[in-house]
Amino acid sequence: MNISHTVTTGFILLGFSGITNHQVFLFPIFLCTYIVTLCGNLTIIITYKLSPSLHTPMYFFLAHFAFLEILYVSCTVPKMLSDLLSECKVISFSGCAIQMYCYLLFGGTECYMLAAMAYDRYNAICHPLLYTVIMSEITCIRHVVGSYVIGAANSLIQTAFTFSLTFCGSNEIDHFFCDVPAFLELSCQDIWVNILVVFVIGGCVLIGSFIVIIISYVEIISKILQLRSASGREKTFATCSSHLIVVTIFYGSAIFMYFTPRSSNRDGKNSVVSLMYTVIAPLLNPFIYSLRNRDVKLSVINIFLQLKEF
Repeated sequence: MNISHTVTTGFILLGFSGITNHQVFLFPIFLCTYIVTLCGNLTIIITYKLSPSLHTPMYFFLAHFAFLEILYVSCTVPKMLSDLLSECKVISFSGCAIQMYCYLLFGGTECYMLAAMAYDRYNAICHPLLYTVIMSEITCIRHVVGSYVIGAANSLIQTAFTFSLTFCGSNEIDHFFCDVPAFLELSCQDIWVNILVVFVIGGCVLIGSFIVIIISYVEIISKILQLRSASGREKTFATCSSHLIVVTIFYGSAIFMYFTPRSSNRDGKNSVVSLMYTVIAPLLNPFIYSLRNRDVKLSVINIFLQLKEF
């Protein structure tokens, strides 16, 4: 299949083809997951907006991260839900390009948003006296804007390189969305340059931000261990534990997906692993941050009590 034929007919997303007879039962599961994810992250955003006590850098980043999660999950799940109920799982050439660009944009932005959140915790714990000066409002805005710029650059480069290929043979993508590793399998060209782009550009985004997080938490843990009070150590670590859990889920599955040998992505595991950071992580994040954070829980309760009064 040449490139012109691909433009005309589009691609076929195989999705969860290994369980064809049960796909209709997956629809209500993923639909509920999507709705809960939207409601959970929207609750965090509304709670931040309506709670003056949460107007700090930590919750500023958390609200923006929740907004990113809504955009991120909306890139893939609606199309997946549609395909679960349809026998024609076709996505156009341009539709696939747009989905890949948006997915990489919001995913890359999330990486550096998580790094910014780690940097914020580092300054709050290691430089408490200078915290308000270091993490000023303009600094926080710059971190958010910078995250989007890095995400956009990564997305543009990877999408452009991927869709500059010539495609031939099958137009079936062994995935539930247009992801780069699964997409490269369709090309009849030598894709070593594309693999290099994934490792270098993707590595700079994924591994680069991960290194920032690791360095921040090495310093944080070192500071925590210096505290004499056991209750102080526990309280300080509690403020970081939610972020650490989110980082572990997101980076663990993403690194496994993008930096394992190509042959390991041919056995159908790519769809299952991708679910962890495209569906499961956005679902769990609101619960992780709210249930493990006393300030957020109290703010949510206060908002509900105020609503009852009306």
